[in-house]
Amino acid sequence: MNFKSKKISLVILGATAILCSRTLFFFFNDTEGPNLLIVGGLAMAIYFLSFAAYVFVPSKMKGLKKLSVVVCVQILSVIGLYFCMK
Repeated sequence: MNFKSKKISLVILGATAILCSRTLFFFFNDTEGPNLLIVGGLAMAIYFLSFAAYVFVPSKMKGLKKLSVVVCVQILSVIGLYFCMK
């Protein structure tokens, strides 16, 4: 599946970055809940990390395969952050 535009892929990356950031803070036992500014800042950091991975993935990977690799990079980075912050 090839995407006609990079915008669709980047919007998907942004949505998964927000979802991963929110999920990370869901697993911490905080009575007040996560701060929206912190969740947004972490989502931006995850997005820029995944954007860099998206740009530097080899050109032979295209479409859905490239997007799935970058989403896996996001998920693995959030898992790593969770175990480092725990």
